[in-house]
Amino acid sequence: MGFISFLFPWGIILQAVALVHFIRRRPDTIWIYIIVFLGPLGAAVYIFMEVVPDVGLLRQSFDSFGRRKRIKHFEAVVLENPAAGNYEELADLLLDEKKYARARECYDKAITSRGDPDPIYRRGIAEMHLGDFAAAVADLEDVTSRDDKYDFNRAIALLAHAYANSGQAEKADALFRTATERSTLSETYLNYATFLASQKRIPEARDWAQRLLARKSTIPRYLQRRERPWFRKASALLKRLPAA
Repeated sequence: MGFISFLFPWGIILQAVALVHFIRRRPDTIWIYIIVFLGPLGAAVYIFMEVVPDVGLLRQSFDSFGRRKRIKHFEAVVLENPAAGNYEELADLLLDEKKYARARECYDKAITSRGDPDPIYRRGIAEMHLGDFAAAVADLEDVTSRDDKYDFNRAIALLAHAYANSGQAEKADALFRTATERSTLSETYLNYATFLASQKRIPEARDWAQRLLARKSTIPRYLQRRERPWFRKASALLKRLPAA
């Protein structure tokens, strides 16, 4: 009995850890049954199979601490030397930290006439996150006019998304078709499915959302973990769409 009483609190802790991770990461539904009905043993299996591999993703959190330190450094640097390159470095860090308004301001100061397209491209991304799709269209058109395969075809896919959100449905549809022929980015598939749903093209929207979910069984597990947010969004979209 003493040994069982020793194990009891640790078993509860294992189950609690497993349940919290399941709620936050939303892996396959079968795991919730394993955790609940198999008790501490099921929780231990879940932690070994799902939690331990996710530890690698914690690097993003540690990267965030480093970025904040570098942001403070470059904020001081641009005060002494407001060169375009310094502002671009600061803007990139702010964009990665999801501080889109400040990133946009820094890109404004980093962009020179017909210079490097990368700060223009990244400013377009910041503008989309801020909901300024008209400005994003202008920046992304500039970039794709120079190289329509920029950033491994993500630039044209984002331009299609900006068109879709600025009332230019025909341009969006044509560019989404091109983007999905060239690339299999989950982001592009989801944005296209969302656009089709907004156009009441429900069967096509369902088809593209299902294509995204089908990728889950064809990619390595480490990629499945990184793509999990897109899979969740695709599943949520399918639930909102009328049944075929």
